[in-house]
Amino acid sequence: MRKPSGQNLTYAIVEELGHAVVTQTYGDTVPFPIEAELCKQFGASRTVLREAVKMLTAKGLLSARPRQGTWVEPESNWNLLDPDVLRWLLERKFSLELLAEFTEIRYAIEPMAAALAARNATPEGIARIRRAVDRMKTAALGEDDPLESDIAFHVAVLHATGNRFYAQLEDVINAALRISIRLTNSVKGVPQADVDLHRKVLDAIEAGNATKARTIMEGIITEVLDLINTAKKKNKAAPAASVASRATSTRPAASSRIGSARRRA
Repeated sequence: MRKPSGQNLTYAIVEELGHAVVTQTYGDTVPFPIEAELCKQFGASRTVLREAVKMLTAKGLLSARPRQGTWVEPESNWNLLDPDVLRWLLERKFSLELLAEFTEIRYAIEPMAAALAARNATPEGIARIRRAVDRMKTAALGEDDPLESDIAFHVAVLHATGNRFYAQLEDVINAALRISIRLTNSVKGVPQADVDLHRKVLDAIEAGNATKARTIMEGIITEVLDLINTAKKKNKAAPAASVASRATSTRPAASSRIGSARRRA
């Protein structure tokens, strides 16, 4: 077995500790472990461990000061738009309320992105959206991944705006859609999103019709919100865990993820 690289092990530790903080393994009642204990737990050097703590501090999860130790920050200080934090939150105890809040943010972002794409998209930007729609069609035939193709569409629209700030939202949208799409398709009882509706967004963008592109995208996001509200109603009569099990896959054990990082290195 080759010695793991510091970078791979650092990211594996960030994943472990970040998830532990968000799931409240550490917090007010259970202090964050000291550096020496964590180095022993992960088989990591102090340099690697400190880099992982620095990354979690940048996400707003931790605070650390020399000779004062490291402690968990309150949730109000967490960077909820960090893709990792958002993913950990959605995995923590599957929350339809949190998913609804994020979908409301999508409603504020994606319809305008579609309108901007209709105004600004280059031939390359339109071609990227078209490839995503083609992938969705192929996925309907069982020859591509429905989730990945759907995400590719929404990300392509963000990039087609020509706006660097919209493009920077790719990772955040990607993280939330991995939970949202599975849930909404499950509630609808379909294997994937409506390909024709997504193609209509492409057609409007290609035609330069900003109003139509925005309106159709608004309809897509509104349907998602409606489906989440439907799931909320169903959830009142069924354990939250049953909804979470349909929407998310089982999270691998800590030792498995750290082991994977070592094998990849």
